[in-house]
Order: sequence, then C-alpha cells, then structure tokens
Amino acid sequence: MQPPWTKNVDYSTKPIFVCWETTKSCLLSCRHCRATAIKSRLPDELDYESGIRLIDQLLEFGDPYPALLLTGGDPLMRPDVFDLLRHAKNQGIYTAVAASVTPLLTREKLELMRDLGVEIMSVSMDGASAAIHDRIRDIPGTFRATLEAIETAKSCGMRLQVNSTVMKSNLRDLADIFHLAREKGAVAWEVFFLIRTGRGSALENPEPGECEEVAHFLYDATGYGIPVRTSEGPHFRRVFIQRQKGGEAPRGELYTHLSARLRELEGEPTNAPAMRLNATGDGKGIIFIGHDGAVHPSGFLPLSLGNVKEQTLKSIYTTHPLLVGIRNPANLKGRCGACEYKVMCGGARSRAYAEFQDVYQEDSACPYVPAAAAR
Repeated sequence: MQPPWTKNVDYSTKPIFVCWETTKSCLLSCRHCRATAIKSRLPDELDYESGIRLIDQLLEFGDPYPALLLTGGDPLMRPDVFDLLRHAKNQGIYTAVAASVTPLLTREKLELMRDLGVEIMSVSMDGASAAIHDRIRDIPGTFRATLEAIETAKSCGMRLQVNSTVMKSNLRDLADIFHLAREKGAVAWEVFFLIRTGRGSALENPEPGECEEVAHFLYDATGYGIPVRTSEGPHFRRVFIQRQKGGEAPRGELYTHLSARLRELEGEPTNAPAMRLNATGDGKGIIFIGHDGAVHPSGFLPLSLGNVKEQTLKSIYTTHPLLVGIRNPANLKGRCGACEYKVMCGGARSRAYAEFQDVYQEDSACPYVPAAAAR
C-alpha cells in the first residue's frame, strides 16, 4: 500500500502512512490479532466528527499528504466508514482499506470503495489452504471466503494487496501463499513478521535463523513481477542489499524448501530482483492512531504519545521525544547499534519493546552479527 512519491520524503517532518485503527470491532477472532479485536464497538472510539478532524489534520503536513490506511478491527464495522472515505477523497488524500473477510465485505461495498477512490484494499492470507488459514483465523470457511472476496474485488476493478504474517505454523507454506496471491492477481504482497503483542503474545516466534531464511526467500520472490514488502521485518532490506552485492543465499532446510517450491510453482524468475528501499520504521515514516485517538509509533508498539483529540498529529509526530529518539540510529543498542545497516534497516522497534521493554534494544528476530559487534 505504497503511494508512488515515497522516495524523497523527510521522515522527521511527515509520515508516508497514517494508519488509523477505526474500530476494535471485528467478526473474526484471529490468533495473532494485534488489536485483540472484539465483536462489539467500544464507546471511546473516535466519533464521526473526530474522524473528520483527524483526516483534516493530515493536510497540515503539506502536499503530498500522508496516505491514510483505515484498519481495525474491521473498518466495515463502522457505519460511517464510507462517509469518512468520501471526505478523504474530497481532500485529495490517498486512501487504502484493510478489510476483514466477513459477510460485511460484499460486492456492493467493494464497488462503493472503488467509486470513493480507495487506491488499494488488502486482505489477509496466512495459509494457502483452509487447513492452515482457517486454523489461524479460528473460523471455518474463512479461506474459501477470502478467495471469493479476492475474485469479487478483481471483478469490481479494485486493486488488491495480500497480507501474510510469518508464524511458526505457516513458515513452510510461504511459497504457496505467494503463488496463490500472484495467481489471483494481487498487485503486492506484504509480509508481516510476528510481534508478540495482543493475541499474538501467546504465539511462538520463528527463530532468528528462520526469519533470515524467510528474508532470503522473499528476495527471490521479488523476481516475479509484483512488489514484495515487509512489516516489522526491516532486516529484509539488509538481506536485499547483501544479495545485490553478491552475497550468498543460506543453505538451511527452510530456505532450500521455500526456494525450490517457489521455482516449482512459478518457474524461473521473470525479472531481476527489485524492491523500493525506504528506510521507514515504527514512528519513522509510519504512525498509528488507535481507535480512541491515542497516537502510537506503530500498531505493534503500545506506547501512547498523545491523543489527536487534544494535540495535532503533526505536533506529536514531529516533536515527541520518543519519536525523535527512535529516528536517530545513534540511539540504537546492541547489535542494531553496531550494525552498518542501521540507517536503512534500524531493526523493528516494536519487537525490541515486546521482547526487552526497551524500544532502543536490538531486534531479536535478526541473527546478523555486525563486524563491530563481533569485535
């Protein structure tokens, strides 16, 4: 979900993306849900008028405005979501919607999103079969409904992104997920590396070596014509740069399996590996607003920095000491602080907080040992 102008943005003055958790309400109960979504809406949600004011605050950053991602929960649980999208369109703001695959996601609503200028919609696919996907989503039939929603979105002329979360339970299925997403016409694949927060706190993290092998597989996947991006996996940028410089792929069993399966399903790459390298991170080019208006560095980093009902988003984003601090690579600790890739990568600050309760600590999902740290 990336607008085309992201290369020349000063992340200290404006974000690329503003993610708004429009509601915690959702009809699903996914095992890794960051939001710990519930069935009913909460009384402290930003109301319609507050939502309009939030959208208008994006104009204060100047043109080009930050893109607005409506997420949740499920944004379709809000009866005013299309009025909010209409207002954003009238203000010239790039919008995206992360929708849950439930009976609320109808053709009529997809057509309305399209007509309101929603640039891209994302759906989640965490397995290439019902056996894996439905177990994670915890509702039988969700996998089938997801494939139907993708087909309906395509027939409505909506651009669609597939999101997948890397977990212990689906590591070996990632090549099949990519193939299915590409086969179904996804215009991008965004891969989230699990952060143990929300309901995801109960899940087992992949080992650092497994995360590394997945990143090398993702490098290979960039050669098949659709953008591959990561969330909370910035070490992918380091792997991409290393491979571009002639670095070797790992010889581990997981990478060997995923690489072979990718070629079995897709054939040889059709393009040279390519990706847009943006040095974004939690609170650096990306900012998150909770359902109640509280501002956080990301949806996976539950530290409140203020509230848009009391301060402007621009003032919080540009001046809050924590945000200023985590944008400065000199503040990073451990291997991240010693790493020669710390400007482009910087590690996942959400994972550092989840694992060490310190936003500046090293990213435990990355096994890379910089030369300075080894010394």
